[in-house]
Amino acid sequence: MSIEQKQNKAIRRLAERLGMTIHQSVLDRRIKGLMREYPLSSKNFTIEDWLSEVAFVRGARVVQRPEGNDSTFCAPPPGRLSNEELVVSICQLQRLDRPQILRLAAQLVSRGAVDVANLLALARRERADIVVGELARQALKVDPAHAVWRMLAEAFPCRRPLRSPLLHWQRLAWPVMGRGGFNAERWELVK
Repeated sequence: MSIEQKQNKAIRRLAERLGMTIHQSVLDRRIKGLMREYPLSSKNFTIEDWLSEVAFVRGARVVQRPEGNDSTFCAPPPGRLSNEELVVSICQLQRLDRPQILRLAAQLVSRGAVDVANLLALARRERADIVVGELARQALKVDPAHAVWRMLAEAFPCRRPLRSPLLHWQRLAWPVMGRGGFNAERWELVK
């Protein structure tokens, strides 16, 4: 594989990997405006970096950015950007294909930091239902009784198989080790 092919693969959008199309998003335009009002200290950051940083400030710490988190960052308050908007924005198909940031959205949902009705409506409007529904199906493999994930999976059934798997269920969970610490006794959703 040539260097150019590797670079092109590195900047691929989630929609390309899943065989989907993207749409013009009202939420995306709003996020870009908030990025100008609440910038990161780094000059070269992507929308994915910014969303990761907001999620980190809101307590989703299952993933951190490779360059570290920005200790000077002042995230928009929930009144300006709700957790539902944050989750949906992370799950939009126009995002760079960085599966690790999907774990941040899943962590916010798993710990109940979202209003389900708002999340459902927003995911439909922003066409993030495919990604949210698939995350729900993966999360239910870990915790079939999780009420929020169950509602999301029921609301967003799999209409057709994705071209490529979105994320393996183990990326949404922590192993709970048995005695001796060698084998996972069970798995729990990251909260």
